[in-house]
Amino acid sequence: MLVKRIIPCLDCTFVRGKPQVVKGTQFRRLKYAGVPWELAEQYYAAGADEIVLLDISASNEGRKTMADIVRRTTENVFVPVCIGGGIRSVNDFRRMLNAGADKCAINTSAILNPALIRNASKIFGSNCVVVSIDAKKFGQRYECMIYGGRKRAGLDAIEWAKKATELGAGEILLTSVDADGTRAGYDLELLRKVCDAVDVPVIASGGCGSPKDMLAALKQTDASAVLAAGIFHYKKYSIRQVKKYLEKNGVEVRL
Repeated sequence: MLVKRIIPCLDCTFVRGKPQVVKGTQFRRLKYAGVPWELAEQYYAAGADEIVLLDISASNEGRKTMADIVRRTTENVFVPVCIGGGIRSVNDFRRMLNAGADKCAINTSAILNPALIRNASKIFGSNCVVVSIDAKKFGQRYECMIYGGRKRAGLDAIEWAKKATELGAGEILLTSVDADGTRAGYDLELLRKVCDAVDVPVIASGGCGSPKDMLAALKQTDASAVLAAGIFHYKKYSIRQVKKYLEKNGVEVRL
């Protein structure tokens, strides 16, 4: 049985020039949650399997991603760190990996320039290339959203997941825009469809409100990992509580 991963997510932005972790609902109504490197160190000490840092305003603002924050975070965090947001080129990959990141997540830039997936995976290896998909349901179709959920890309999310892995993506970070921040549970329909369509690990994101939601995602789909933010940031549950609950219910986790 493969060990399932529990991944805290730190959505980062800059407020008056200072980096902050924030949490919103459906990518809006952001609330302060902490300082990136301080939260990352806490989650590492608490048993997180990985840390995801997402610069949620870099693409929309046309900004470079936060290399200094990555460098400061990885000084004292010794689990894989994935950085996303504003990564537009192979040189941006190199800059983030040199700063200490283990993986880079690309969304908007991957859709606008799919060759970036192929080029980055050839140079750095597919394990360093995570394609992040922000999917929103329109009628019966899940469509990709870009620029931090602000714009429709006109791409079917399931078909794009297949294409991204064919180009060399080693992992899919799948976020339901509709479920994000609602704490009503992951979108299992979306998750199941993407897991069935690709042969690389899929991280479930968007909507986690309790360990039961994580259990449902890991038991009812082939997701390799579950990502959560608010339940950890605001101390509703600890990572250890989540892992003990999952283990008790038959999910293999690393304690």
